[in-house]
Amino acid sequence: MNLRIRDATPADAAAVCAIINPIIATRAYTVFDAPFTVEAEHDYMSKFPPRGVWKLALREADERVIGFQVLEPWASYSRAFDHVASLGTYVDLTLRRQGVAKALFAATLEAARAKGFEKIFTLVRADNPAALAAYQAHGFEAIGAARRHARIDGRYIDEWLIERQL
Repeated sequence: MNLRIRDATPADAAAVCAIINPIIATRAYTVFDAPFTVEAEHDYMSKFPPRGVWKLALREADERVIGFQVLEPWASYSRAFDHVASLGTYVDLTLRRQGVAKALFAATLEAARAKGFEKIFTLVRADNPAALAAYQAHGFEAIGAARRHARIDGRYIDEWLIERQL
């Protein structure tokens, strides 16, 4: 599949919701537990940090958004973390394992370096081995586990702490 990667804008809020809300509805791949409205996502994207990186993957055949990555500064309460970012990866449920994440990782990691980030630290649900494998294929390593870290629908979920140096 031929893809085009570009930066997201607030005008992409509906396309982002079209990707993430079905993922949330599965209750299996993310710790988000409620769908996003287009209005709320537009507002969030409008206030996105200037150092952040938000990349969209579009299928060239029809220009449909089929995935995205969001990279944000890890913390704003201390300059000690200015070199660290967090990352989330979301691909249309029907189009996984077709190179979408691979293309997103290439573009996002390059942009992260250009913005001065040196490390990416994030969490992946322990019951989502495909996501962990995708991150590991792009240089991330599991450094620990957060036990009973999330609770969705009354069920506790462990998460892997993962990181990658840039």
